[in-house]
Parts: sequence; C-alpha cells; structure tokens
Amino acid sequence: MAVTMDETPSDGIRSRKPRAKNAPPRGATARFARQAARNSEIVYRDLREAIVNVTLPPGTPLSEKEITEKYGISRTPVREAILRLVEEKLVDVIPKSGTFVARIPVDELREAIVARKALEEVCVREATRQATKSQLMELEAVIQRERELAEKGDEQAFHEADNAFHAGIAAASGYPGIWNMIEKIRVQVERYRRLTLPQQGRMQLVVDEHALVLDAMERGDADEAVERMHSHLNKLQIDIGTFQDLWPDYFLFDGDQA
Repeated sequence: MAVTMDETPSDGIRSRKPRAKNAPPRGATARFARQAARNSEIVYRDLREAIVNVTLPPGTPLSEKEITEKYGISRTPVREAILRLVEEKLVDVIPKSGTFVARIPVDELREAIVARKALEEVCVREATRQATKSQLMELEAVIQRERELAEKGDEQAFHEADNAFHAGIAAASGYPGIWNMIEKIRVQVERYRRLTLPQQGRMQLVVDEHALVLDAMERGDADEAVERMHSHLNKLQIDIGTFQDLWPDYFLFDGDQA
C-alpha cells in the first residue's frame, strides 16, 4: 500500500537524509575530485615535457595565475602539479621570489651518467650475446631513421629515435626493465642532452657512435660494443664544461644557491 504524507514509512524503507543547503549534489564531490586530478595530471605532463625538452629553459618563471588562465582551471590542480615537479627537482619554489624552472644540477647529472653507463654495459653485453637477427635489423632501421632525421634537423623526433635505439638494446638483452630503471634516473640527463642536439654536427655524431656500437654487436664482439657505448656516453660527461660555458645560468653546481 502506498505511503501517504501522514503515514510513517515501514521499517524496511529508509528515508534519505536531506541535502544541506548549497551543498553539491550527491556524487558531485567525487566527480569534482576526479576532474581536478585529471587537470593536475595534464598540467604536470605538459610542464614536465616542456622542461625536459628545454622549451621552458632553466630559470624560466612559472606563474600559477597564467597557468590557471591558460587551462581554465582552479589553482589547486596547478599547485599539485608544481609540487610534483618540485619533488623531481625540475622546479624551484623560492620564498618571496617566485616559482622557477630549476637549473640542471651538475653533480646529479654526472652521477646519472655514471649509473647509466653501468646499466647499459649490462644491456649491450647481453644483447651482443643473444640478440636475434630481427632485433639487430630493427636497431639498424632505427639508425637509418636517425640519419634521415639528422639531415632534416628534426631534434624532437631524433631525440625519440635516440631513446628507441637504447631501449631496443635493452629489449634485445632480455632485460627490458633496465631501460625503465634508466628512465627513472635520467631526467636531468635528458634536459642536458636536449641542449647538446642543436650544436652543429651533434646529431650526426650520435648516429655515427650508434653505428659503431651496432657494428660491434653484429660481429659478436661484446667487449668492443661495451667500449663503444662507454665512449658514446662519456662524451656527455666530458662536454658538460663546454655547455656550461655556453649557458652558465642553466646549470647548478654544488654549493650554488637555487
């Protein structure tokens, strides 16, 4: 029987608690939270990519107000994105001064290159021992693509192809997870590498060095392949001083103030 206005609902029927005045509709809070999280992720990824690609060079000021206006969102997700970048040492928040793209810490950069060399030695040695013909052909195809991109001067696509070459060696070694480890420690290396690519002849030099690594692998000479890879990665460390002279404000040395 239907319940009338004067009747009390039976014990099996619960009355809904009235919504507080001006409160959002039920479920809206969760939706807002999910949308805020998505907005924060978008801002984080866009800023991170621009910082790593040096589209936003070290020292560039970041304005929360401008970012919120650009994306049409509130400041909360922007602040959350910036905090994540601070944790990755890609952004500095300086009291009474503002928020800036962080300079590249040279000590951390050198350590990351040393760690990468050690990890890639394992990959190159194992890949030389067990890479299949098809995997070696794939690496050759990557190098050919690098040649074409170097001729075009396409730095972004070349950078991606460069990473594909190293990731391909890790895959051929049977330790693809090592490349994931390298990616976690190389964020400052990536920023530095993007500074080196515009230099005259730099991309072609990388192509030639990759070709020497692959040639040794195809001949089954693991020691030479490792030596060639070390030489390739060592140039990054040796040239730090040169690029620091070109862009002294882009680098942070131990003892410097952010």
